[in-house]
Amino acid sequence: MKTATKPPHPAELTKEAFGKIAPFWPLKNLIAVNPLQGLEDRPIEEALKAGAASFQQADLPEEMLAVNRETIKWLQAFFDQGQATIAMPLRSQGLYAAWKQLAVHDSKLHGHNKDKQARLKALPESAEEAAADCLNRLGIEDDELATFATLMLTTLPGWAAYVKYRTEWAGLEADHAHPVTQTDYLAIRLVITSLLWPEAQGLLQWHAKALKKAEKAESPLVKMQAAEKGYRKPLLDKLAAQPIKPAHAPKAQMVFCIDVRSEPFRRALESTGDYQTLGFAGFFGVPVKITDAVTGDTHASCPVLLTPKHEVVESPCCCGHEELHAQRQGHERLSGFKRLYQSVKYTFTTPFALVEAMGMASGVWMGLRSLAPHAATKLRTAASGMIRKPAEVEPSLDSISTAEQCAYAEGALRTMGLTHSFAPVVVFCGHGSTTQNNAYATALDCGACGGRHGASNARILAGIMNRAEVRSHLAKQGIEIPEGTRFHAAEHNTTTDEVTLFGDANDAAIQKLREDLEKARQINSAERLKQMKVKNGNAHHAWLRAQDWAQVRPEWGLARNAAFIVAPRDITAGVNLEGRCFLHSYDYTQDSEGRALTVILTAPMVVAEWINTQYLFSTLDNVAYGGGSKITKNITGKMGIMQGNASDLMTGLPLQSVHLSDEEAYHEPQRLMAVVYAPRTMLDSIIQAQAVLQKLFGNGWVQMACIEPDDRTTYYLNRDLTWKPAL
Repeated sequence: MKTATKPPHPAELTKEAFGKIAPFWPLKNLIAVNPLQGLEDRPIEEALKAGAASFQQADLPEEMLAVNRETIKWLQAFFDQGQATIAMPLRSQGLYAAWKQLAVHDSKLHGHNKDKQARLKALPESAEEAAADCLNRLGIEDDELATFATLMLTTLPGWAAYVKYRTEWAGLEADHAHPVTQTDYLAIRLVITSLLWPEAQGLLQWHAKALKKAEKAESPLVKMQAAEKGYRKPLLDKLAAQPIKPAHAPKAQMVFCIDVRSEPFRRALESTGDYQTLGFAGFFGVPVKITDAVTGDTHASCPVLLTPKHEVVESPCCCGHEELHAQRQGHERLSGFKRLYQSVKYTFTTPFALVEAMGMASGVWMGLRSLAPHAATKLRTAASGMIRKPAEVEPSLDSISTAEQCAYAEGALRTMGLTHSFAPVVVFCGHGSTTQNNAYATALDCGACGGRHGASNARILAGIMNRAEVRSHLAKQGIEIPEGTRFHAAEHNTTTDEVTLFGDANDAAIQKLREDLEKARQINSAERLKQMKVKNGNAHHAWLRAQDWAQVRPEWGLARNAAFIVAPRDITAGVNLEGRCFLHSYDYTQDSEGRALTVILTAPMVVAEWINTQYLFSTLDNVAYGGGSKITKNITGKMGIMQGNASDLMTGLPLQSVHLSDEEAYHEPQRLMAVVYAPRTMLDSIIQAQAVLQKLFGNGWVQMACIEPDDRTTYYLNRDLTWKPAL
């Protein structure tokens, strides 16, 4: 006898459906994420098929396309962040509440049908009740409710991904002036569907066919595995053959972000002299939010997996009250001019007057930017400087107690294995990028700093390390930093290869370091431009690409990333890794309990996996998982990208970030290989205790490899979490 089961509550349906969706961060701080993150609890073979059936279907029923058009229209209006001339009213009441009051006036929804108009007027106050009512009207059977609710999201996944971000990952912006819930979104999708496609239960049959089609299709894993086989073993052999050299204090030590773009620059710098470079997550272990004392703006500057613990205020250096006041006035003048220009440009009638008044000047400026970008940049910088004088900033450490500063300092040094042989000059080097007219600009910045530039965190840790109280604590813990050692902050511009050293130090060691950083810039720019098919390229050409407002490939970003290496620099320093590896410095002999390695594998490696899968899937299917072409994109609401004027939000990387041409890919899709130079016994203990590692390794999303320090034998971790020799 069949037992009757209670149908799931709309809240349960919503939670289950959104569990399949990966979040999408807005353009101001784009964060890489696996588009199949909601399927990572499945073996990758199954997840690829489920993803193909859910997200890669180009033949949606016409009725569903009509539903999507109307949904997108309303979502664009609600989530707009200042692009629209006239803002949607009632947004402060929330997505469903605002839409419910306005939808009755939308003839596209009711088509002047009195029954439909009556339905819209009588919509329940609660989004949950509205969702339940629509599911009932559509005649969805109880055992198919979960699948149907999920289809309401996967048939318009980009906007669902943004709702996922707003409701689960918004961080400092969680308390938004225009609130939204996941049930709001599901309810609106269901109401519009029930109005425009009363027979929408047919979507279930369409999905069943899509699943069968995905089952029969050739898996992309076949090509991926071939690429992985050709890359992994040769790399492991090279790494295992590298000697560990005796420790010594070099002229300078520079700590870069683990980002793959740091590797070739580090190699170039090391070739210029006695320098040691290290790799560490670009937020340098200090989970903070940064507040600009001049603008008042605040942003989180740490991985999105963490919550900022401290608010650090950055102020202009040596700035008294009058200077700070002048800086604020300059900022207000600049921002006021931009607001005025934007408002005149986007309102209904003033654009004509704007063209009459500034058309000639705009034409000259466009010509200058196109034909003489160097002169245009100088002119713009000079004009901006006249309004607001540029000034270096310094952080206030008041919000971080001395005990916490000591903990951050010790944690950073032990995690990267820098506990002895300190150089006179130690530099923490964050990174950022410079591009023009690029909606994806923040995708090139530091993911470990929440999609921002990393200089702020570098300044904070350098400031902490130079404090006498901190050094005294470190000495008691066995980390003796010579009195003559000074810590500095810097930022690596990954587009131009310039490294800016902050502070006023200018002794002989710093002057020599500046000279060698310039040499490294020339070397690295030439190497990078070869990869971009630029003949005889140099640093000036790289700088010009950064200033070119028509350039669709200012740099390759993290394309071709393939491995995450956790080891002392000696293991990688003698190998040209071609900018394909995340490098995290680590010395297992200083981590007897595996605490540092646990942090590295459960945080930086997870972020690297997000980046790896974003590039992988953006290459496999740039329409379903990527961003489409930059040439035909449109920005919507200042927060996302569409193709045309009413597409789904495009959540991945643009075609130009992963392809050399329309036909030829530049990024080589393969899964991340995590290589650790440490005993397998240590790795086993960590993996057994960490569910996230069991999921990623066991389901085949990441391949773990080990180099045994004693005999340099290399091993792969099997999917059942046992080891086998790497062959």
